[in-house]
Amino acid sequence: MEFDFDILEKEARYKLLCAFVAPRPIALVTTLSTDGVPNAAPFSFFNVFGDEPPVIILGIQNRPDGRPKDTTKNIKDTGEFVVHMVDRPLEQGMVECSVDFSPEVDEIVETGLHLAPSMKVKPGRIIEAPVAMECRLEQTIEYVGRSIIIGRVVHMLVRDDCIDPATLYVNSDAYHPIARLHADNYIVSDSQFEIHKPTLEEFQAGREKKIEKTRS
Repeated sequence: MEFDFDILEKEARYKLLCAFVAPRPIALVTTLSTDGVPNAAPFSFFNVFGDEPPVIILGIQNRPDGRPKDTTKNIKDTGEFVVHMVDRPLEQGMVECSVDFSPEVDEIVETGLHLAPSMKVKPGRIIEAPVAMECRLEQTIEYVGRSIIIGRVVHMLVRDDCIDPATLYVNSDAYHPIARLHADNYIVSDSQFEIHKPTLEEFQAGREKKIEKTRS
């Protein structure tokens, strides 16, 4: 099947993109309103965008009535936020943070999660998260009904068991982030495998072996 996105309805485009561009990592984002009310919400339009500068990108859709979500407003008002990765112990709290609470409600209190002070930004970090990245707003790109938020990572905290302190490699036995597939379907990275990237010499040698095998 083929789909012409120039004429396809918005709902169909969303369904197709979210179903097939997957799995998508989940950002559980904490912010602070100008009145000092903490907010937490998950987003799966999210990824790291570079290391120099170290930036992450969030795509946040407005509410159905066109109003910006609390996360968007808080980031634009204060210029600061914290992105958390989500693992299985945090999954229920993450989903509950997506409930449409009113702006004056603290999702952290409602869901039973816990905040600790961040090192460089005012919004707190979620203690239960395996990874927390403190960010400052770099810029926003505005579309009708959606904001693309680019944030610079200024500090990162990783739970000790998730990282090898000598190599900074992930400990895959301990770090099992979950990701969004489609609808209410998620996946967890507890079944991993390695694929060796060949050097140019290894690739050429392997190709020669394939050629010789086809000749024999």
